[in-house]
Amino acid sequence: MNRYFDLGPQTTDHSAPTADEILRDTQNFSLVLGGPLFQLLRRAHMADDALELVRQRILVISLVAWLPLLALSALDGRLLGHSVAVPFLLDLEVHIRFLVAVPLLILAELVVHRRLRPIARAFLERKIVSEASAAQFDAAVRAAFRLRNSVVAELLMVAFVYAVGIFVVWRQYTAMQATTSWYAVPGAGGLSLSLAGFWYGYVSVPIFQFLLIRWYFRLFIWTRFLWHVSRIELSLVPTHPDRVGGLGFLSNTVYAFMTLLVAHGAMLAAQFANRIFFAGAALTEFKAETAAMVLFLLCLVFVPLLVFAPQLAQAKRTGLSEYGSLAERYVREFDTKWLRSGMPTSEALVGSADIQSLADLANSFDVVRTMRIAPITKDAIIRLAAAVLIPIVPLGLTMMSLEELLKRLFGLVF
Repeated sequence: MNRYFDLGPQTTDHSAPTADEILRDTQNFSLVLGGPLFQLLRRAHMADDALELVRQRILVISLVAWLPLLALSALDGRLLGHSVAVPFLLDLEVHIRFLVAVPLLILAELVVHRRLRPIARAFLERKIVSEASAAQFDAAVRAAFRLRNSVVAELLMVAFVYAVGIFVVWRQYTAMQATTSWYAVPGAGGLSLSLAGFWYGYVSVPIFQFLLIRWYFRLFIWTRFLWHVSRIELSLVPTHPDRVGGLGFLSNTVYAFMTLLVAHGAMLAAQFANRIFFAGAALTEFKAETAAMVLFLLCLVFVPLLVFAPQLAQAKRTGLSEYGSLAERYVREFDTKWLRSGMPTSEALVGSADIQSLADLANSFDVVRTMRIAPITKDAIIRLAAAVLIPIVPLGLTMMSLEELLKRLFGLVF
């Protein structure tokens, strides 16, 4: 069996892990290398232990979801005609969903795997987790592996997709209820699905929803892992120049999810496009929905990092107290030596090590004073919010010319 699928203790042996076992677990850390679907893709030679072959996965999964819809719509005469209000070729939502969003959701797996894989090892290499707490840290890593590899979890996701995602969300709220489309005709008894509609509703949409829900599940695993780590007594240094006690390397982990956020932005743009072109809506009507989606996604990515806030806040309080006491003692001795007792004749004022030490101490105290209580930066928030909004920008052409749109964009940037 693949070692990535079988990682984590499976027996009742509770003996402490060896240093080699801890090293192996941290080196193999991944949110995506595991689960029944991953094993199925490996056996089909569409994935490997490094998550390569991403082009094959994108091509096969996207075409399974989209190509039958094209063929069946043509067979039904709903490809591009006057028999339906929304023919298949003009349905931007379905094309963007399966030819843009789905490939991005698959590509995000490779990005997240590569960007987050060194994170577990970094906690040990940077001595943030001490040797005495290494066994606790390894337990957190293995718990993440077990949840990631859970067969039950993926089966429950599939059941949720069909029980809720299709029969409730899609049929009752997402599918076009009042418009004749390439996949359904509304009637007194509800939607009457075409051949393409059956494939769309029971194959294509479930594939998309499963990929999406599995990403939320992985974010839950990531949050749970960080929460477990935050329960360990970490060795945080208040004067660390990253101003988060040495956890600055976690600030960049959010960029691993940028592709995922772009996929969400594409899905949002697809929904807006259909409503603009077929329902006569205006882009300005979607301000609240856009803001809500951006806020939701930012919370999804940044909230996991807040689990370290209690320890960082305590480290800051302790640092202010300790360095405040040190500074108080030093400045009093400096004051006494250079001002109150008269400047020593045997020591030159220019280039004095005492003055340099005073400046260094002031800088150290300033680092502690400005220490943040979460490894979150303003720059990261802006960039990730932009990642969600970028796919929506082209819809601005429905309200203004390309020249005017570019002028406004450049005006915002410059």
